[in-house]
Amino acid sequence: MIESLPPQQALDIVGDVHGEFEALCALLAALGYDEQGRHAQGRRLVFVGDLCDRGPDSPAVIRWVQRSVEAGRAQMVLGNHELNLLRGARKAGNDWFWAEGRASDQKFGLCAQATADDRAEFLDFFSRQPLALSRADIRVSHAAWHGQSLAHVQALSALRSGLGSFADWFARLDAHALASQVGQGWHELAQQQKALWRAHFQNPQFAMPRLDALGHLDAARQMLNPLRVLTSGLERKAPAPFFASGLWRFAERVAWWDEYQEETPVVVGHYWRQFLPLDRAQLGKEDADLFAEVAPTQWLGQRANVFCVDFSVGGRYQERLQGQAGACTRLAALRWPERELMLDTGERLTTTGYRAASHLATSQLAAQASRHDDSRH
Repeated sequence: MIESLPPQQALDIVGDVHGEFEALCALLAALGYDEQGRHAQGRRLVFVGDLCDRGPDSPAVIRWVQRSVEAGRAQMVLGNHELNLLRGARKAGNDWFWAEGRASDQKFGLCAQATADDRAEFLDFFSRQPLALSRADIRVSHAAWHGQSLAHVQALSALRSGLGSFADWFARLDAHALASQVGQGWHELAQQQKALWRAHFQNPQFAMPRLDALGHLDAARQMLNPLRVLTSGLERKAPAPFFASGLWRFAERVAWWDEYQEETPVVVGHYWRQFLPLDRAQLGKEDADLFAEVAPTQWLGQRANVFCVDFSVGGRYQERLQGQAGACTRLAALRWPERELMLDTGERLTTTGYRAASHLATSQLAAQASRHDDSRH
């Protein structure tokens, strides 16, 4: 479930696509790839996951990426949206896959539907993809690089054949997390709090008190399942309740990059970074903006060696409804080792604040950049 990237090859690391096939085609053309995913300079595509949901043509995106991966020209990691499909979970924006006609998904507009054959093929493809990619100079995961979770996944991978399907594996990890909280008494306390305040959970005007047991249980449920951590990030009990996605919440996302101490750079997606200011509440993102005071081209964390390449193209459906598709949202790719940001608009930007590692990767980066410069002449 953790695979290697080919050594020394230049990479184009693409953010969450979310079914926006036209944006993907525009970005690939700007990066210099042909329709088969080939690059004249031998560069390689890497996708950070969340290929699907919300956008108008998830099947086309998945088919293109699948062909490129199976041809050996690209790699991907699983995101939480692929994980939802593997689990059989019905979530906002993924009725294109289940084709059940859910009224709640009508807000995403007209979306290409998966056939029964598509469903089987896509699930088989996703079930064979890793949760993380790495080599000496770069690491890629969808939401977090978390050593404890990665070690847990590696240990379990050896037993994968005995764990059943991906959905079974996920369910067992969730069940183990819940059992630990039952044993410690947190589950019972959380159920008592939920019963007492349930009637107010969907009322944003209610003065919701801090429910510590629920916050503890929600954070533990996330942190004790490594598949959740790697695909949707780290969480902790929130200091105060907040209203998001139609419910009061008691656990919050963690800007884990502020605590990342390793030298190897990491590229992730997932977090709905903004290139131009967006109305996050209109997109159902009422939680704290982890990039509120960070420039869109800036590297993150104490070591300034983590980059989020998701620029909210998953919200383009909302712009489309207003006749302004692409007004603020972007599909982006980080070019490595150049550390340049390429957008689906064709804009190429230099990222800022990066501090190179002091170990062997530094010399490797210099060698790669030199080879890239030579190839331009």
